[in-house]
Amino acid sequence: MNVDAAVAAVAAIAGLCTGVFAMLAFRWSERDQAKPTRSSLHTDAALPPGVDTVLSVLRSSAVVLDEADAVVKASSAAYALGLVRGGKLAVEPMMQMARDTRRDGEIRQVELDLPRRGTGRGEALAVSARVAPLGSRLVLLLVEDLTEARRIEAVRRDFVANVSHELKTPVGALSLLSEAVMDASDDPEAVERFAGRMQNEATRLTSLVQELIDLSRVQNDDPLEDAEPVRVDELVAEAMDRCRQQAGVKQITMAAGGTVDLSVWGNRGQLAAALGNLVENAVNYSPARTRVGIAGRHVSAPGGDLIEIAVTDQGIGISEKDRDRVFERFYRVDPARSRATGGTGLGLAIVKHVAASHGGEVTVWSAEGQGSTFTLRLPEAGAVRDRERPADLSAEGLDEEDRPYETFNDPLPAHPAPEVLP
Repeated sequence: MNVDAAVAAVAAIAGLCTGVFAMLAFRWSERDQAKPTRSSLHTDAALPPGVDTVLSVLRSSAVVLDEADAVVKASSAAYALGLVRGGKLAVEPMMQMARDTRRDGEIRQVELDLPRRGTGRGEALAVSARVAPLGSRLVLLLVEDLTEARRIEAVRRDFVANVSHELKTPVGALSLLSEAVMDASDDPEAVERFAGRMQNEATRLTSLVQELIDLSRVQNDDPLEDAEPVRVDELVAEAMDRCRQQAGVKQITMAAGGTVDLSVWGNRGQLAAALGNLVENAVNYSPARTRVGIAGRHVSAPGGDLIEIAVTDQGIGISEKDRDRVFERFYRVDPARSRATGGTGLGLAIVKHVAASHGGEVTVWSAEGQGSTFTLRLPEAGAVRDRERPADLSAEGLDEEDRPYETFNDPLPAHPAPEVLP
């Protein structure tokens, strides 16, 4: 019994000691947590009066660093650009600038190219960084995003260079032809011939200027400001009317098909111009007595339902090396043929800009000697009624098997091969 009592006493003493140690450890932990840390010493309160308010209204990305290179204050734009990660400035050149400025007090500025976050395409952000001392121990870093400004400047330079080159051709031709007319003033037949060529060059120059105006408009205007539901069948009818004369001269049959009662959301004028350019290209680059098909359909997509409008021709086709460049401004697959058809090289560039500004895209499938299919994908305008109802093709003289949209059932759904119609 004495042994049991001793064991119980020892256990009680051990339990009491454990409780005492646990209480002491808890007290020590509370005291350590209450101690100010390095990061807590440099909070927003450490900023000079009024600086926090000023930084909050700046358009530039702002970062304030303390003497230990820790981030005291950073704007949301700085996080969005990836300048600050884990409470530290993540850009080493900027960090070095901050250290140099803290050492000698001089203001520094530099332009840098930073990798774009979340992309693996090698794209870079162009930024301008300015570092200045803020008080006795803080450093202020202001970063301005110059990416868009540089892109616009590059576009402007290319645009001016291309326009200058393209305008010189018809203007130079008009100058030479006018001299030829003057020299042949006593030859009525020569005057008539040269005058006809001058008229062609003047028409080409007028078309080029008009398309430059159209391209500038679609680049600068926001189409969604005047957006409205636009019926696809009305756009198709307008595009066909625009090209009916050219198609009649070449005896090209234009046929509309696909799903009826489709609507897209956007600027009616820009959408009509884009689809008109696709149909006009199909007619201009198709041999005589062939067929051009225009058809629309509804497709489901993760980001929202889309409307696809496909323009299929039986023309010369586009080689694989040219396929990725046909949407560049002033790019022509066959310059000689473009001069013969009056092409300016801007039509497909306009289509690309219209599609992008409406939240869509334009793609092309083509095979040399077989033809091409240009597909314009645009957001759907609300719910579409009777999507599965077949179009009435009898008015255009097409049998069911001749519908141009049947080509979308081929193994290449994204870039359908055009059906060779009889």
